[in-house]
Amino acid sequence: MEKHTIPAFYHKDSQVLILGSFPSVKSREEGFYYAHHQNRFWKILSHLYQEEIVDKKEFLIKHHIALFDVCASCEIKGSSDASIKKVVPNDLSKIMKESQIKAIILNGKTATNLYRKLIKGLEIETISLPSTSPANATYSLDKLVEEYQIIKKFTE
Repeated sequence: MEKHTIPAFYHKDSQVLILGSFPSVKSREEGFYYAHHQNRFWKILSHLYQEEIVDKKEFLIKHHIALFDVCASCEIKGSSDASIKKVVPNDLSKIMKESQIKAIILNGKTATNLYRKLIKGLEIETISLPSTSPANATYSLDKLVEEYQIIKKFTE
């Protein structure tokens, strides 16, 4: 059983919460979200807001974006979402109480399916978007940027 060791990243002014499924091995090693150099998450945000990301946390605060994952713990082989089993969900209530979240963005099918199955009682708009993982080869960077434009609706 792997435990989620990266704290939720949010600020009192966060307006959108992006949820993944569970941190990759590289993210767990580095202690922050979307750390694998082939994951397109940070490139997408850089394109969306048309600015270079020098400090990830400062960028997220500036654009009112919070990050966390659906799984607090699970069985997982490496970084494979397809292998996720025996999930214990994260409690999102603290983030919701201490910020101004208007929408939850679900990064990928696994995050979407786990969220819908395990997270109950949140009366908030949720939007499922394609995974930013390099394993999602069906989507080009341009197509992902187009899909992720919706984030700006909640953060501007």
